Amino acid sequence: MPSSPQEAMPSYVRGRWQSPADAGEVLADAVTGEVVARISAAGIDRAGALEHGRTVGGPALRELTFHQRAALLKALASHLREHREELHALSARTGATLGDSKFDVDGGIGVLFSYSSKGRRELPDGHVLLDGPPEPLGKGGTFLAQHIGTPLRGVAVQINAFNFPVWGPLEKFAPAFLAGVPSLIKPASRTAYLTHRLVELVVESGLLPEGSVQLLCGEAGDLLDHLTDQDSVSFTGSAATAARLRAHPVVVERSVRFTAEADSLNCSILGPDATPGTPEFDLFTDQLVTEMTVKAGQKCTAIRRALVPEPILDEVASAVSAKLAEVVVGAPGAEGVRMGALAGLDQREEVRRALRSLLEAGSVVHGDPDSVDPVGADADRGAFLGPVLLRCDDPELPQPHEVEAFGPVSTLLPYRDAAHAVHLADKGRGSLVGSVVTADAAFAREVVLGTASRHGRMLVLNRRDAGESTGHGSPLPQLVHGGPGRAGGGEELGGLRGVLHHMQRTAVQGDPRTLTAITGEWVPGAERTATDVHPFRKDLGQLRVGDTVVGGPRVVTEQDVAHFAEFTGDTFYAHTDEEAARENPFFGGRVAHGYLVLSFAAGLFVAPEPGPVLANYGLENLRFLTPTYPGDEITVTLTAKRITPRQNADYGEVRWDADVTNQDGASVAKYDVLTLVATSAS
Repeated sequence: MPSSPQEAMPSYVRGRWQSPADAGEVLADAVTGEVVARISAAGIDRAGALEHGRTVGGPALRELTFHQRAALLKALASHLREHREELHALSARTGATLGDSKFDVDGGIGVLFSYSSKGRRELPDGHVLLDGPPEPLGKGGTFLAQHIGTPLRGVAVQINAFNFPVWGPLEKFAPAFLAGVPSLIKPASRTAYLTHRLVELVVESGLLPEGSVQLLCGEAGDLLDHLTDQDSVSFTGSAATAARLRAHPVVVERSVRFTAEADSLNCSILGPDATPGTPEFDLFTDQLVTEMTVKAGQKCTAIRRALVPEPILDEVASAVSAKLAEVVVGAPGAEGVRMGALAGLDQREEVRRALRSLLEAGSVVHGDPDSVDPVGADADRGAFLGPVLLRCDDPELPQPHEVEAFGPVSTLLPYRDAAHAVHLADKGRGSLVGSVVTADAAFAREVVLGTASRHGRMLVLNRRDAGESTGHGSPLPQLVHGGPGRAGGGEELGGLRGVLHHMQRTAVQGDPRTLTAITGEWVPGAERTATDVHPFRKDLGQLRVGDTVVGGPRVVTEQDVAHFAEFTGDTFYAHTDEEAARENPFFGGRVAHGYLVLSFAAGLFVAPEPGPVLANYGLENLRFLTPTYPGDEITVTLTAKRITPRQNADYGEVRWDADVTNQDGASVAKYDVLTLVATSAS
C-alpha cells in the first residue's frame, strides 16, 4: 500500500506497480471512520494488462505441469500463512472480528492448500487433462476418441465482492492457476486495501511466474471491452450487476465464459421432529445465530430465511432471541465483542433500506434497526448494526423471498409440512446453499430432493454429523460453490470442476498411437514395447509409457479351483457345484474364481526380487469379461499406462494396464494396477 492514505493505491499490471492518474475515492475504516486508503484506476491500461496476461503469464504457466503448479500453490499458501497476523490486523479495519478475519484469511489460504493437494493427487504430472476413458469409434480398435482439457489461452478476470477480500480472490485464483490460466483480480472498492496487501505479499514472494497474477484497483472501466473468446469472467456481487455484465456486448458476441455468484436468499429448514429439548432444535438455533453474526451477516451464504414448523414458531423465536441477546457488538478486539461492524456506513444504510421493505411483511422479534451501542467504538462514526430477527406470519408474502438485507438480518417463516417447506424454499428462486436440520431421514430426503434443483449445496445437520459438520455457511473447495437462478447460475470451486472451467474440453479422434502421443497416456491398441529388462526392474527415470511384460500361459486346474475355495472360504456354488453352475445362465458349468485369476495373473507378471517397485497399492476399473473354466490357459499382458512422478518425493506412481486373456485370445479380466516406484535405482 502507499506510504500515505492520501495517495491512491497502485495497481499491479504489466509486471509493475502503477499509480493512477488521480487521487481517487476515500476508503474509510469501518470501525472508526478514519481514512485507510484511496482507490482509483484512472489511466491504468486495462487492455495492456489483459495482453500481458495472455502473452507473458499464460505461456509461462503452460510451460509448467499440473504438479509443478500445484507445488507453487502450496509454497504460496505457506508464504501467506506466515503473514496472516498482518492480514488479520488489516482485516479488522473492514469491521471484522478475529474470528471473521480467520474465516476470510485462513479460509482463503486453506483453499490454496486444498487445490495444491488435489492437483498432486488427482491430476497428471503433465500438461493435458484427460476427461474420461477413450471412446471406441470402430470395431477394430484403430479409431477412437479421447476428451482432453487444455488451458484457455486467455486471462481469468475475477471481479470480487467486498465481504471476503482475501478468500474471494484466492478461491477464484487457485483453480485458474492450477489449470494454467493467469488471473486479473479486480476487488470491490470498500475493502480493496486488504486485497491490495494480499497481492503485494504474493508479488513479494517471487514464487509465481510473471504475469500469472495482476491487480486492478478501482473501477473496471473499459476492461470488458478488451476480452477475447479465450478469456473468462468470474463475478461475485449483486444480481443486477451480474445481469449487466453478462449482457455486455463483447461477452455476448465473443461467447466469453461468464460465471456469477449473486444474491441468495438462503434458507434453513427445521424439521418437525426437532422440537424444543432435542439436539436438533439447539443446532438450528445456534446455527441461525452464527449465520446472522459471523462477518456481521455479510456472507452470501448466510441464512436469510429460517423455516420452522408452524406450531413451534413462538418457541423458536424466543430461543433465538435469547441467544442473540448475548451477542456483544463493537470494535473488533474489544473485550467480549462477538460481532463487528458492517463494511461501511453506506452498506449499513443499504441494510436499513432493505429492512424497511421486510418490515412491510413482518415484525421485529429481536433487535433495533435504528440504534446500537457498540462496545469500544463510536456509533456515529462506525458502521455498526445489531442483529435483527424478524418474523413473517404469512410466509406467502413476497418480501422475505425477494428482499435481501445483506447484514445481520434473518426472518422466521412458518411452514405446515414438507411440501410446504419445499414450496417456500423455492420462492427464493435459486440459492447458494440451504440446510435441513433434522434427524428424520425421510423428511430430509423429501426436502432435499424437492429443493435441490434450486440450490447449489444442501446441508443436512443433526446430532449424528454435528461434531464434524463445517456448518451451513462454509463453502469448501472440494464442493461446488454457486447456485441457480437469482444466485447467479454459476459454479466456483467444486474441486476439479473449478479447474476444468478454465480449460477447453476437446474431443480428439485418431488412432491409438497418435492419441498416446498427444495425451502422454498409453491407449489400448498403441504399440507396446517389450524389453530385455523386466519393467519392474526399471526405476521411474528408466520406465517409459508402453513398456510391457507378458506372463504365461498358465493352466487353471480343477485342483486349483477347489484349493482356492477351501483356502479362502469362498465356496460360492458356481465354483464348487458343477450341476448348479450348469444351471447358471452366465456360466453353463463350474468356473474359476475371479480373484483366483487375478492372483495367478499377479504371479505371472511379478518380478519377485527387491527393486524399484516399492508397493502395489490397489486395482481400479476391474471387470471380469469372460468366464475361466478348469483347463483354460491364461496369459497376462502388463503395460505401463501412465507414469506420474511426485514432487519432492523419491518415488512416483505408475499405472499399468492389465489384460488377462485365455487360450482363444478373449479377455478374461481387464484392470489397472497401481504401483509406487522409486525415482532412481539408488
